[in-house]
This record gives sequence, structure tokens and C-alpha cells, in this order.
Amino acid sequence: MSHIALVTLVVRDYDEALSFYTDALGFEVVEDTDRGGGTRWVVVRPRGTTGTGLLLARAKDDAQLAAVGAQTGGRVGFFLHTEDFAGDHSRMLAAGVRFLEEPRHETYGSVAVFQDLYGNRWDLLQPA
Repeated sequence: MSHIALVTLVVRDYDEALSFYTDALGFEVVEDTDRGGGTRWVVVRPRGTTGTGLLLARAKDDAQLAAVGAQTGGRVGFFLHTEDFAGDHSRMLAAGVRFLEEPRHETYGSVAVFQDLYGNRWDLLQPA
């Protein structure tokens, strides 16, 4: 096996999720295909990369809807690496991204925890 291609993120609505990930985080849409019956295959990933993407999957029932924003039990579950921490942090703040802490500079790099539009926690991280 060579790599993890996709990670599923359960969302309330395809279009609101797409807006957040493309506008606020600067991701690109890799695929957005209608699969019929109100479902779509929606994949985003950081612009200019070829690595792991997020499959944005709309919740289909009450159990899935209850998991939206809590897929990792309140822990940081996603790690977004950057080569320009200060620039990306500033851009994301200007786009309305909610950071839960001030940037920290640790031995492993610069980091700040933020939430996506549903409350999932992410690290914005520039490794040392």
C-alpha cells in the first residue's frame, strides 16, 4: 500500500462545506460528481498538492448528523501543514476561521488549533 488517498468528513451540507474548505482554507475541488438521489462525490484537498484528500460526505441519517463536528471526540483530528504559518494564519483569520488559541512556537514547529465550520478541531502546523 502506498498512501491513504481519502479521509471521509461527514458534513451537514455539501455546498456550505465546499464554501468553507475552498474559501476559508484555500483548498481546491478535486471532484464534485452527482451520484443521483441527492448524493455527490465531493473531494477537496490543499491547493497544489497531490496527497490525501477529504471526501465531504453529507450526513444521511440522524446518527451521522449527530457525528458532524464530533468525529474525533473533541480532539484535534486533522493536521494541516504549511510552509508559511504567519501568512496562512493571517489569511485564515481574515476569512473568519475560528482559532481556539494564539499561535505557539514549540520545538516541533509553529502551531495553532482552529475549528472548521462544524467544530472539528484542526492544527495549522509549520514543522520546525
